Amino acid sequence: MVFEKVLSTIDKHNLIEDGDKIVLGISGGPDSVCLLHILNRLKEKLNIELYVAHLNHQIRGIEAQKDALYVSDICEKMGITYFLKSIDVPKYCKDNGMSIEEGARKLRYEMFNEIKQKTKSNKIAIGHNLNDQAETVLMRIMRGTGLQGLRGIEYARENGIIRPLLDVERKEIEEYCEVHNLNPRIDESNLENIYTRNKIRLELIPYMKDNFNTNLIESIVRMSNNLKTDSDYIESDAEIKFKNICKVSSDSVEVDINSFKRLHNAIKVRVLRKGIKAILGDTNFIDQKHIDDVMELESESKINKMLTLPRGVFVYRRKSSIMLTTTEIVEEEIEFSYNIPSNGFVKIKEINSIIETQTMTIDRYKSGKVDKMSRGFDFNKIKGGIVIRNRQQGDKIKLAGGTKKLKDLFIDLKIPREERCKIPVVVDEEGILQVGEYKSSENYKIDENTKEVLKIIFKKL
Repeated sequence: MVFEKVLSTIDKHNLIEDGDKIVLGISGGPDSVCLLHILNRLKEKLNIELYVAHLNHQIRGIEAQKDALYVSDICEKMGITYFLKSIDVPKYCKDNGMSIEEGARKLRYEMFNEIKQKTKSNKIAIGHNLNDQAETVLMRIMRGTGLQGLRGIEYARENGIIRPLLDVERKEIEEYCEVHNLNPRIDESNLENIYTRNKIRLELIPYMKDNFNTNLIESIVRMSNNLKTDSDYIESDAEIKFKNICKVSSDSVEVDINSFKRLHNAIKVRVLRKGIKAILGDTNFIDQKHIDDVMELESESKINKMLTLPRGVFVYRRKSSIMLTTTEIVEEEIEFSYNIPSNGFVKIKEINSIIETQTMTIDRYKSGKVDKMSRGFDFNKIKGGIVIRNRQQGDKIKLAGGTKKLKDLFIDLKIPREERCKIPVVVDEEGILQVGEYKSSENYKIDENTKEVLKIIFKKL
């Protein structure tokens, strides 16, 4: 029955085609060994080439060495080319701040893809089964997943990963191994209820089967399959929206905030997940709570905020976009300071600008052309020389409503953090006259007693 089920799954989901070259991820356990045995039986019928990949995680000591020996032995008996690799996963995870589960999975798939490339294969076969599907759905429910998560494990993915055993129960797989004298290796850690998945497998599912539904596994998987149709429809719409409102590069995705706000929440979630997938390759370990945190950034009050998600994803709220990236943006402070003449101009190369000044009578100033890029100040209120510079810690300006710190002013004006050091600040010996094109100080304001005016014109090169 197992052999026929796998054939049916391959045919129904078009998992394998004539001439495919397939890398099999083999741990030595019942699932992967069963998959190896079945695909080896189908090798000539389907006209496929097989390669085996085995990774020793260096977690189980001598038992892991025995796993590797078992894999090499069974591959030699079948005449299948195999690749063995050993990596100190605990050390890698410690050095990179990852959980054992996350780090082991990352390194395992990196190895699979490396072998896929070396052998010029086009697919990677993984031994996930029906029980794995039910366990995954339950685990995602407990993490607060959405509809996409309830789809469970996919039969096939865009990157060539296939799962031919996904319709077969674990019990059937174990019986198949026994009938064919495969004697697979048993990972004793799978029998310890110290990991979430093991607790679900060893405690939660047996409890639910005994007390609520003896056909629990089939019921969960049936629900998951039923939801896939609805999910596929929503997903197709989300794909269109993603292409329309996102700019994608090799390490970042920029989401137009105005377009994003107009989307239905169901589409927003998927657009963000597609963005994360675009830069990571998948969305593993990105839970719904992380997506919810990103969605909160659409509020205007969140401009210039930053989030850090698992797997080194940084999220930045810009004035007009949400940026998803794997590269942390380090703010580079620009420093400049120039003396300003009362009549003349200064070129500020650091911000690619020119500051022009003119001193004139109040009558001439009032009769002159109004320019939105110029500001006028009472020349007699200015003390000492005038300097134009970038912001400094503790800077304050006197406004109509009172004195305000420049830091707070920039926040109110929603100026991105990385742009604030580029805003020119005009000062005299006693205080700030002007902050870029944004605000003028009340202390230097032209009034009825003004006789001379200093006109400052800001020009971009």
